[in-house]
Amino acid sequence: MAPKQRKPTPESSSSSGSSPSKAIPHIDPNSSFTPESFEKELKSLAQKAQSETTLHYLTEQSIIYLKSAALLALIALFSTVSQLNLSPTYGSIPSSKWHSKLIMAGCFAGWSTNLTLNRVLPFKPEKLLPVLAVYVPVIQFLLGKSSSILTAQWGPLITEGLTLLPLVTISVACVATYLEGVDLPGFLPSWIRDALPGLGSYGFYKLSEKYLGALAEQHIGETVLNTRVGMELALAGSYAALAPSKLLVFALPALLHTALLNTHVPSQFALGNLNKGLKDVGYVVLDRKESLTGYISVVDSPKEGYRVMRCDHSLLGGEWVKFLGQGQFKGNQVAEPIYGVFAMLEAVRLVKTPEKIKDETAKALVIGLGIGTTPAALVAHGIDTTVVEIDPVVHEFALEYFQLPKNHTAVIEDAVTYTSRLAADEEGQRFDYIVHDVFTGGAEPIPLFTLEFLQNLNSLLKPNGVIAINYAGDFALPPPRIVTNTIRAVFPSCRAFREHPRDVEDFEKNQRDFTNMVMFCTKSGSGELRFRHPNTRDLLNSPSRQAFLYPQHEVKEEDFVRAEGEAEGVLRANETERLVKWHESSAMGHWAIMRTVLPDAVWEEW
Repeated sequence: MAPKQRKPTPESSSSSGSSPSKAIPHIDPNSSFTPESFEKELKSLAQKAQSETTLHYLTEQSIIYLKSAALLALIALFSTVSQLNLSPTYGSIPSSKWHSKLIMAGCFAGWSTNLTLNRVLPFKPEKLLPVLAVYVPVIQFLLGKSSSILTAQWGPLITEGLTLLPLVTISVACVATYLEGVDLPGFLPSWIRDALPGLGSYGFYKLSEKYLGALAEQHIGETVLNTRVGMELALAGSYAALAPSKLLVFALPALLHTALLNTHVPSQFALGNLNKGLKDVGYVVLDRKESLTGYISVVDSPKEGYRVMRCDHSLLGGEWVKFLGQGQFKGNQVAEPIYGVFAMLEAVRLVKTPEKIKDETAKALVIGLGIGTTPAALVAHGIDTTVVEIDPVVHEFALEYFQLPKNHTAVIEDAVTYTSRLAADEEGQRFDYIVHDVFTGGAEPIPLFTLEFLQNLNSLLKPNGVIAINYAGDFALPPPRIVTNTIRAVFPSCRAFREHPRDVEDFEKNQRDFTNMVMFCTKSGSGELRFRHPNTRDLLNSPSRQAFLYPQHEVKEEDFVRAEGEAEGVLRANETERLVKWHESSAMGHWAIMRTVLPDAVWEEW
């Protein structure tokens, strides 16, 4: 039996696999040999071996951390991109309902099954990641076509359950396997050493999701790679670079489908395919871009003769194009809006004030552009109009495809930042009219309805001025009451009007009362707010304005929901959760309404 070989030590071997004989210093018989010189040379060799071992160890540990960080960062970014891809079909709020729960489920499943996956699969689990990632756009596109059946309640869950969940599970399983090779300091208690890899990974994931997600949303649409499908394909390519394998051959069908059949791809070829599909339902997409506030598109109905601007799963406004330049409308300065609420906002000019406001010297501030119906009317009356719009694409499309005149001042900026800066400047511009008309998409943009924001608007309004605030919401829920309370806390004299009377049948059947409400307020609190009757010039030769300009359906106390304690008080900037918890119900109702406005194919094909 061969003698048992003794395990080499750093003193007897190097980390590069040198034989023990090479570690023994050579003694020259002609040299002056002393025990001290031999010991010195032996120590030098031992230090060199130890240094090589330490370098190898540090390199090995660094690779583990880098690979883990890369996978966590990729799945964090994919999390945000997945939500962006669902929002045009389901809206951002319904898309997020199950998202965080699904992420947690994937993390738990991956961390607890990594050993099983390594044992069962005939290849390393990370080899699956690029294949799974490249099929995500395919599954999203195909399931999106059934969104009316899946509904906003379950569609996002099913879609991310088949796309994002497998990616999260496999990615976390790989990270768990990598981190088994990590050496943590021995002075730490064992329970900390056991928990630290998992907790540290989750913490890094959440930070990556926050900052990488914000970057993705900030730069979306700037290049093809910054679009929804573009980012998904770029992430799939990143996975392929991290884990190349022969399995990538199975990704070819997905790539071909995305290139040739997926109408969500931002290309003229895909747009052509999209319009071929929409021809059967009588619609055409004239243009589309991905931007800060969502997926923006301009949609025509040649048969009905109107045009709308879409943002994700909602509409920013629309106008009748079949009347432009025709018959009695020839020479009109404004278009005919398809929604009466936009005409009603122009009644801000009809409110009686202590001193008459003259159009030729008046200044107006419009918060939120949409297609530009209200700013266009104000400009038509000769009012110096400033428009604050956060999304540059919305402004671009309003100029190119709708009747927004160019002679206005455009401020492409967040309204909170702009109004805060302007209000802080005592010598800054002040306005006779303010129109607050922000896109809601089924849920109010909360920062623009807080007490603090409205106080800034109050500072920007001249003492003799008038403000009109458009709010879209479900009166069967507490938020409209909270918003109304907040507005009345800032402006002492107000009256509110609905776009249409309550649909009693819908309310009793679905417990839903979604409508647009416009509140007209003055800065002075002298008596009840009153309107003058519109004259010919006010109506701008517009049948829509003849029907809707003068406010008619006043909001009564009984229109508001009675929820004990829920609808009391005002909304402050540090109490926004009071409205957030109602967003889901409101957004689900809004989604159902939007599906009755345009055919399913328009929402699903993008």
